[in-house]
Amino acid sequence: MNKRRIFLGNVTGAGATLLGASLVSKAGAATLPEAPVHSSSATAAPLPPAGGRPYNPVVTLNGWTLPWRMKDGVKEFHLVAEPVVRELAPGMQANLWGYNGQSPGPTIEVVEGDRVRIFVTNKLPEHTSVHWHGQLLPSGMDGVTGLTQPGIPPGKTFVYEFVARHAGTFMYHPHADEMMQMAMGMMGFWVTHPRNPKQHAVDRDYVFLLSSYDIEPGSYTPRTNTMLDFNLWTFNSRVFPGIDPMVARLGDKVRIRVGNLTMTNHPIHLHGHRFEVAGTDGGWVPPGARWPEVTTDIAVGQMRAIEFVADNLGDWAFHCHKSHHTMNAMGHDVPNLAGVDHRGVARKINSLVPGYMVMGDRGGSMGDMRMRLPENTLPMMDGKGPFGNMEMGGMFTVLKVRAGLGRSDYRDPGWYAHPKGTVAQEWTGEVPVAAGAPKTAPGDAVPAAPALNARKPTSHRH
Repeated sequence: MNKRRIFLGNVTGAGATLLGASLVSKAGAATLPEAPVHSSSATAAPLPPAGGRPYNPVVTLNGWTLPWRMKDGVKEFHLVAEPVVRELAPGMQANLWGYNGQSPGPTIEVVEGDRVRIFVTNKLPEHTSVHWHGQLLPSGMDGVTGLTQPGIPPGKTFVYEFVARHAGTFMYHPHADEMMQMAMGMMGFWVTHPRNPKQHAVDRDYVFLLSSYDIEPGSYTPRTNTMLDFNLWTFNSRVFPGIDPMVARLGDKVRIRVGNLTMTNHPIHLHGHRFEVAGTDGGWVPPGARWPEVTTDIAVGQMRAIEFVADNLGDWAFHCHKSHHTMNAMGHDVPNLAGVDHRGVARKINSLVPGYMVMGDRGGSMGDMRMRLPENTLPMMDGKGPFGNMEMGGMFTVLKVRAGLGRSDYRDPGWYAHPKGTVAQEWTGEVPVAAGAPKTAPGDAVPAAPALNARKPTSHRH
């Protein structure tokens, strides 16, 4: 009997994990747990624990949680690395690589102290591996091709086994041909719940990963050699308006866990509430070390868990605060023609390219421009709200806080009905003048500002 079969026959032994990630034999493959497939881009309901230790499940925004089976006291999962088709938003699909039918892959949920066994089958055209980002585990299970294991060849299945040693929020992704595989969407979320379900308990717990793609308008496959000039910025491989809202009941304690596997940082900003950074991929932040924020910067390879009380009714924007990260399919070489009279040029170009427009050519904003688009691409900013175009795309969604929701109700409640007198509106009365301000009539020239006398600083010798 070879070592591989010894490993499979004694996986619960203390020394089994020392063998590292191992190839599953043909005989062992017959005993693999089912590999569920999920291709819907809608947010799936939380998956309650079916046996094992209890925990409060998370909700994966526009994603799902991977089911597992219990075998001889071990939680077994089956991941399949494979090409997938992901709808980034209605009207645009992308040929990506992911797991179990989707990119990003399904969220894995376990409990602190669980022994976990993950079978990984490779259906890609090249070798791969899985790195369990942030986990404390035996070196041979760390998933770094060439350093801690050989790559998983196409068509083969490897098995990883370790104990989830501490509660927290983690990620998984390849450590093999990363420039290609991660740029194609191979990543997933991992949550290790505390042994005590009441510890770090919240009412609603959302998770998602930040990712970015460079997909030429009219194309379907990302350009994987792009370093910085990505044109699609996503929450869980979805762009607004294709991203579902996050729903909370008034008074709920809400946690949002965000992992960043793009090539740049993202200042994530929440409107209408203050939050605290409660966790990182290194663990939970002690309550005495937290501070109030409305924006937290998430660097490359980092995870942040923010917590707040949803105590403010309404529809609240939640987005990356880099302006070009809330746009879709943007171009990087578009000149700024603000203030330039280009009507004559536009007429000439229109005779050659019907429907041609320049930004600002017909008034309004980019979100209001309605140009004919190539196949399989999206307008730059096309999210519609109750008051018109929201002029947002990319890494943007809405937190919807409502009174009277059920504890497990995650359905979109629709747009907020603002109480009378609480919406900004046009003012038609007289504009008040501040005390002491010079009085001017309509059309009067604005008085020039007084000249400033600048004094050069005196140089000092040291």
